[in-house]
Amino acid sequence: MLKRAFYISLYFLFIGLSGRVLAQQSSYTELIKLASLKYESKSYLESGMLYAEAFQNFPQEIKTNDRYNAACSWALAKQNDSAFVQLKHLEEMGYSDLNQLNKDPDLATLRAAVQWENIRIGIAGNREKERSKYNQELLVLLDSIYLSDQVYRKQLDSVEKTFGRTTKEYKLHWVKIKEADSVNLIKVEAILAKHGWLGADSIGKEGNRTLFLVIQHASIETQEKYLPMMQAAARRGDANLSSVALLEDRINLSRGRKQVYGSQIAKHPETGLFYVLPLEDPDHVDKRRAEVGLGPLSEYLARWKMTWDVEEYKRNLPSYMAILDARFGR
Repeated sequence: MLKRAFYISLYFLFIGLSGRVLAQQSSYTELIKLASLKYESKSYLESGMLYAEAFQNFPQEIKTNDRYNAACSWALAKQNDSAFVQLKHLEEMGYSDLNQLNKDPDLATLRAAVQWENIRIGIAGNREKERSKYNQELLVLLDSIYLSDQVYRKQLDSVEKTFGRTTKEYKLHWVKIKEADSVNLIKVEAILAKHGWLGADSIGKEGNRTLFLVIQHASIETQEKYLPMMQAAARRGDANLSSVALLEDRINLSRGRKQVYGSQIAKHPETGLFYVLPLEDPDHVDKRRAEVGLGPLSEYLARWKMTWDVEEYKRNLPSYMAILDARFGR
């Protein structure tokens, strides 16, 4: 599923009404918000039907993200034909994010179907057509930087499972990651010095994300150096607010402060279980996440098979802060 906000007020406004009656009385935006709520509550079939109602009643207002999210709801409802109808519409609308299509777990059940390859080829064609409009020299360079940034990181879990986190092999693997990060930073700083923070209209979404990844993986001093540039880019639409939020979280924790958006997790030194690093005002984290285009924290944590219980987290927060304080000798 693409990123979405959690509209709790809308839920209480419309609770108790049937989906059909609601659909006839609501605007496109209200229907899409309710469809999103149904997705969050795992009522995937109802979500897909609400998306369908919105598309049928308001064809001139349909957005690419909504088509994509509808495909996810139908796929999770095991209504593959309806999901592929939405994906075909996406292809015709020029959708080009092949990476998202290939990795989204919501679409996993579709990938074995015979229709999948045709959809994938069509969206790959959109991607190549879109990429032809970008700065080709920078595009090739950023593609190579992205691969270098990711190749060893993708192997990290396998190395940990094979050798363990305290072994020589694991530590040497991190040396490879840091060496690649150093080379990538030199290249990205040269791009930023010459061009500033380039938006997706110049280097594509993947290239734009690569700039962020390299800065995110740099030292705290480098992160702080480029944060104002990235914030300014976000204000003019050349960087994602969600990426800025992630960088701010990293900087806050690196300086011994609580994070704001809950994007940073770690393994507990005693239990070995993942936990959310110290977080400011846990009760309202989803509101802050929605404001920068991030989905609910529970959805984010599910990637690590974690559950979000805000009351339990608040009870454990003092012990999490003690770990952070010890790191800074406080």
